[in-house]
Amino acid sequence: MSDLPGIVVTGASGRMGQMLIRLIQDSAKARLVGAIEREGHDWVGRDLGEAMGGAANGVLVTDDPLVAFSGAQAVIDFTAPDATVAFAKLAAQARLTHVIGTTGMGVDHIAALKPCARHAVIVRAGNMSLGVNLLTQLTKKVAAALDTDWDIEVIEAHHNKKVDAPSGTALMLGEAAAEGRGITLAEHRESGRDGMTGARAKGAIGFSAIRGGDIVGEHDVLFAGQGERIVLRHIATDRAIFARGALKAALWGQDKAPGEYDMLDVLGL
Repeated sequence: MSDLPGIVVTGASGRMGQMLIRLIQDSAKARLVGAIEREGHDWVGRDLGEAMGGAANGVLVTDDPLVAFSGAQAVIDFTAPDATVAFAKLAAQARLTHVIGTTGMGVDHIAALKPCARHAVIVRAGNMSLGVNLLTQLTKKVAAALDTDWDIEVIEAHHNKKVDAPSGTALMLGEAAAEGRGITLAEHRESGRDGMTGARAKGAIGFSAIRGGDIVGEHDVLFAGQGERIVLRHIATDRAIFARGALKAALWGQDKAPGEYDMLDVLGL
């Protein structure tokens, strides 16, 4: 078992963190070697298994990434943008594969990852599921086939605890649509409509966000023309799809050269 890749999970107490921990512990291809929580969290210093309400598993929760990373080959990170950048710098020093599922990252956060990728494998994706990544490819192809007489709107729905909008997946789909059209999303993005907004700009890529209940994740890419519409849709009903994709990415990265990758690379799409 000791020859299996050792994986650290950040944000261990969160929903995704606990799901990843259970998945790794049940995996025959990886070992759980570390769990990280923020300074002052009541899990810090406790046995992880006991903190999760089960039997002790010998992994102590720490707020010191250097301690956790010292015996690892990969880190899976679904936390917050500033924390992710800090983890990336330390993961690069330790030459770990860093799988990033953190959403809400700005231009500056993403730029800060580039020097880290010169020393380590970074796999970053707005969504880790196979279905969503296929949807991304389909969106790109359909956008390339249709001209600006067709309006594009990305509509996403998530649970009422989600703090960022549009979702990372919605932005990923918007980027795919923009790439298909040969334009930049930054210059054609339209979101947050309210009040007297005026007519929709020709060629804009719009975003609409819904928040409610326990919705795991639903994404539609609407292509609306005169007299007809095309809708590409993905519905997630179980967060485990994201955890499975993240673990797949961590294992995939073990023999890759340093650099920035995404789930399309992992899935060979």
